[in-house]
Amino acid sequence: MLRKEDWVIDSTDMGEDGLDLGKIYDYDLIILDLMLPDMDGMDVIRQLRAGKIATPVLILSGLQEADKKVQGFGVGADDYLTKPFNPRELVARIRSILRRAALERRERESETIRHGDLLVDAGRREVRVGESEVQLAPKEFDLLWELLDHRGLVLTRDQLLERVWGYTFTGDTRTVDVHVRQLRRKLGDASPIVTVWGVGYKVAPARESQTDAATT
Repeated sequence: MLRKEDWVIDSTDMGEDGLDLGKIYDYDLIILDLMLPDMDGMDVIRQLRAGKIATPVLILSGLQEADKKVQGFGVGADDYLTKPFNPRELVARIRSILRRAALERRERESETIRHGDLLVDAGRREVRVGESEVQLAPKEFDLLWELLDHRGLVLTRDQLLERVWGYTFTGDTRTVDVHVRQLRRKLGDASPIVTVWGVGYKVAPARESQTDAATT
């Protein structure tokens, strides 16, 4: 089906083989099942992200539990589609991910944002706190960038899901909360993210970042 759309496809049934392919080749997208013969698909994503492989990942799985979806986004997946699925929806989601990735590459190629002790380099997709580099999963980076790019504004969870994940998310908005917790843990006192209770999140002014982040 995907070849009929003129996409070039590599495939494998084994997680380890897929992991090796993902590290070697510069793919535009990885479509990943979770129930693999040799390893958990979640571990495939974790190892890709640990190796700084930012290739978008679309999970295609028969596991429909909301917690699985939240876990998938938490380890760095970009989308999650459950089986059985409509082939046209899969193609539409792939096109959406590819468009978004291409747009982000063009828009962020040379952009940087400095906020207090934070320096976020979009072209290199690097985050530094002072002189130390902080390793973020792709969606953690995208979420941080979205919040920093809208400094002073409160963004709702639904807005963040749509802007960062690229489509109207019909699942649990805890996905955003999970990523915010991970960002706060990794950024520590340099985290500028403030909870606006009952609404969403915002970025505190740089001079208030450390105090607000530590107490919210």
